Amino acid sequence: MAFAGKWETESQEGYDAFCKLLSIPDDVIAKGRDYKMVTEITQDGNTFSWTQLYPANAKVANTFSVDKEADMETIGGKKFKATVHMDGGKLSVNFPNYHHTSEIVGGKLIEISTSGAVVFKRTSKKI
Repeated sequence: MAFAGKWETESQEGYDAFCKLLSIPDDVIAKGRDYKMVTEITQDGNTFSWTQLYPANAKVANTFSVDKEADMETIGGKKFKATVHMDGGKLSVNFPNYHHTSEIVGGKLIEISTSGAVVFKRTSKKI
């Protein structure tokens, strides 16, 4: 149950390059650069509800069970099917354009999204 709770962005690395890779408009990138995104996670065994609140009141909510295919959605509204896996306490999933991992390290939520050589890392603290 280590993931459960409300998390607020503390730092980001590779944000601009990753957003450009996903064709996010420059004005949206600028708004989100210093935004303290909030992630709300509930966990019941291997079932998770993962909600992220973005600037301009945008919200993405995905519910999934580890190792079972689920309907997912990206911030851009693209719907897809994916299977989230857990290995050693780290969640991993393939989104349409990148690979994403989430884990708790030192009491912080560490999320890493990778597409080719572009890596975006977000560190969040529990609030």
